[in-house]
Amino acid sequence: MLDVVDVGKRSLATYRGIAPDAHLDELHRLSEDLRGARCMHLSSTPYGGGVSEILRSLIPLYNDLGIVTDWKLIHGDDAFFQVTKRIHNGLQGAAGELTESERATYLANAQLNAHRLVTDSEDYDFVFVHDPQPAVLAALSPHLDARWIWRCHIDTSHPNPTFWDFLSPYLHAYDAAIFTLPEFVPPELPIRDVRIYAPAIDPLSPKNHPLPKTLARDVLEWIGIRTHRPLVTQVSRFDRWKDPLGVVRAYQRVRPHVPDLQLALAGSLAMDDPEGWDVYEELRAATAGDSLIHILTNMVGVGNIEVNALQSLSNVVVQKSVREGFGLVVSETLWKGTPVVGGRVGGIPLQMPESCGGILVDTVEECAEAMLHLLRRPDEARLLGERGREHVRQHFLMPRILVDHLRLLKHLAAVRPLPPRGIVPASFSAANLPGV
Repeated sequence: MLDVVDVGKRSLATYRGIAPDAHLDELHRLSEDLRGARCMHLSSTPYGGGVSEILRSLIPLYNDLGIVTDWKLIHGDDAFFQVTKRIHNGLQGAAGELTESERATYLANAQLNAHRLVTDSEDYDFVFVHDPQPAVLAALSPHLDARWIWRCHIDTSHPNPTFWDFLSPYLHAYDAAIFTLPEFVPPELPIRDVRIYAPAIDPLSPKNHPLPKTLARDVLEWIGIRTHRPLVTQVSRFDRWKDPLGVVRAYQRVRPHVPDLQLALAGSLAMDDPEGWDVYEELRAATAGDSLIHILTNMVGVGNIEVNALQSLSNVVVQKSVREGFGLVVSETLWKGTPVVGGRVGGIPLQMPESCGGILVDTVEECAEAMLHLLRRPDEARLLGERGREHVRQHFLMPRILVDHLRLLKHLAAVRPLPPRGIVPASFSAANLPGV
């Protein structure tokens, strides 16, 4: 059996007055014909990245609408996740070759997980598979008469051919695929139905729920941040694609102009990302002896509330990615009204249109100039943050993802009708919906 992630219960009615009414109204209409359907989301880790954060909020909302939905995890050892990290990097264009031994490790693990799917008794109508780690399972699980969707969260626009040629033949078994941007769709994708859906944040999660200023200050003081001094922060996995060492170099350029400036690098260390420890050690070595640089991880108790406080009280938040899928931390930060200096890659520009949210950059030098510009102009920084918050409200809150998903499920069910099932009533109260 695959492990099931316990996500508790949530109600879509609680988003009334926060998310756009149009999204909530449409969800009630879209779900009417899907109630009682069974859905599974399959991923590789329950924590440590944007995918797990999305699923933790999204799965309860499926169930609230009467679509019986589980979140399950594939199994894997260190050797498997070493290989999947190489595949992840290769699909984003990193150089290198995939050895025969690595291919064998990946496929052997996939066969074990396909066998575990056989033993799962649930008869799912829809299966979402997230990212490369479990991507081959659709082809290895013909016993599951489901409609399969591959949700690729990374930039696969220019994959290393060695890695893409290995993975792509297994993707023919999918009924649909979802990418964040049109340019992320890889060449010669063997899936005909391709959708472009941006990710989104949960405004009611512990990371994004409003924190009283006094509590936020106490939280930061508790982890060593001095709240009377200016603060620049980057929140992300310890991943070379996020360029944390570039952030350090940009900060060091700004520091002579703002002598008491602090830098916080808050990163997650996840079980499916073994390279994270290497990047963490590189950062510690590069910043040794600088008491104003704080390297913070989930392994020392820095979690959602601490990240919330960092994003809320920082003068500027940086997301200097050199390759990016979407960069959920940008929307998280803008939701708190804090301006962002972001790399001009992936989905970051989508979240920061011109004169909204912050400043886009391409280099370390530009990053430093943008940081200093916003630190010296707090009124302009505040206005950019306020515009960014409204942009996020309209486009990047959790109910909008559910609208996208349900539109796709209805289409797939129209192409291949669902078997009759008992209707599961939605707990989302129609009385709360205008015009219903």
